[in-house]
Parts: sequence; C-alpha cells; structure tokens
Amino acid sequence: MNTIIKLIITAVVAYLLPNVLSGVHVTTFSAAIIFAIVLGLLNLFVKPILHLFSFPITLLTLGLFSLVINAIIILLADHFTDGIQIDGFWWALIFSIVLSIITSVLESIFINKE
Repeated sequence: MNTIIKLIITAVVAYLLPNVLSGVHVTTFSAAIIFAIVLGLLNLFVKPILHLFSFPITLLTLGLFSLVINAIIILLADHFTDGIQIDGFWWALIFSIVLSIITSVLESIFINKE
C-alpha cells in the first residue's frame, strides 16, 4: 500500500511542478503516473549501477555527484515517457531536487511508518 501512495504522491508532484518550472512540461495526469512508474523502475534498477560506477567521483565531490545521477535518471525517465518533456540537463537537475524535497515532505505526512 505504501508503494501505491508513494507512486501517487510522485505523480501528483510531477504533474503540478510544471506550473512552477517553465522548463518542464507534462501534458496529462496519466503521463505523470507513467512517469512515476518509469522513475521508480529506473531508481530500482539503473540508479544503483550508476552509483556503483560513479563512486570515486561521488567521493571526490563529497556526494554532490549524486545530484547529477538524479538528473540523469530524470532525463532517462523523460526519454522513456511520452507526454513529459524536460528542456535540458539543468531543468532536470532542478526538477529532481524539487521533486525529491516535496515528495519527501509529503511521504512523511501521508505514509504510516508502522
């Protein structure tokens, strides 16, 4: 049940963020749901591999390279999802930071820890 709630929270935030960020475009809520599913799958399978290969540079940058990995994952999800367009790397970086912050806050409110 928590996974479904996380998915819905991510989809809602991804659907509403283009109102604030002009470099991100989402056409429909169903596109946002598909984006959230693709993003979850990429975070599950691809992100650990990227973290493993980029560990030395992440260590040198004191963890800041993880933000770049998040932006790459967002761009990959954009590539695999119709109905979502991100205008470039910097918009993906900003989108990933804002998406992470807002979803973390909302998940702490709506998801039961028990």
